[in-house]
Amino acid sequence: MGGFRDFFLSLDTAAMLSAALRLTAVLLCLTVHETCHGLAAYALGDPTAKQAHRLSLNPLHHIDWFGLAAMLMLGFGWAKPVPVDMRYFKNPKRGMALTALAGPASNLLFALLALLGCKAVYLYAPDTAVWGWVFSFLELLASLNVGLGVFNLIPLSPLDGSKVLFSVLPDAAYEKLMYYERYGMFLLYALIFYGALDGFLGKAVSAMFNAMVHLIF
Repeated sequence: MGGFRDFFLSLDTAAMLSAALRLTAVLLCLTVHETCHGLAAYALGDPTAKQAHRLSLNPLHHIDWFGLAAMLMLGFGWAKPVPVDMRYFKNPKRGMALTALAGPASNLLFALLALLGCKAVYLYAPDTAVWGWVFSFLELLASLNVGLGVFNLIPLSPLDGSKVLFSVLPDAAYEKLMYYERYGMFLLYALIFYGALDGFLGKAVSAMFNAMVHLIF
């Protein structure tokens, strides 16, 4: 019994709490992102996401485990794509673009709200360890949301930015690119694995995050 107790006493409580908060923040980011895709599609007339139970704040309905790992380790990632049937949209290309934009837009808005929370804690909360952790969590939440939002705006299939870019192309080119969209994931994996996006993405995320901090503070 003593050995069991000694094991738990030897654990780094701060590190465990930090890891738990990071996992919580990642799940919140990904869940909000995917749910807003589904809500946008539903608002535009497509019930597919609703029928697939993707209009849910339950993270298990949305998680892609590889994307979750990338988010935890790199600060940007993805979840399972929300099913969308563009035939329900009055203007299919515009509907797909708006549905795609809803995800990253929700993350950037979420980041602003988290930074507003940081400011409220900074100005009004007592200087205690608990509120220090709250501030750190909100700051992390803002940072991860910016990372996820900016990453998904990259115009590379199957990321959200590609659907916005495709929407301005002629119909024949659009249909062809959408058909081959699934193969873009392999290119994306390769770029992530070899770190080809690190420099550009890091600068873009830092610029966006700093701009938001200056806006709020």
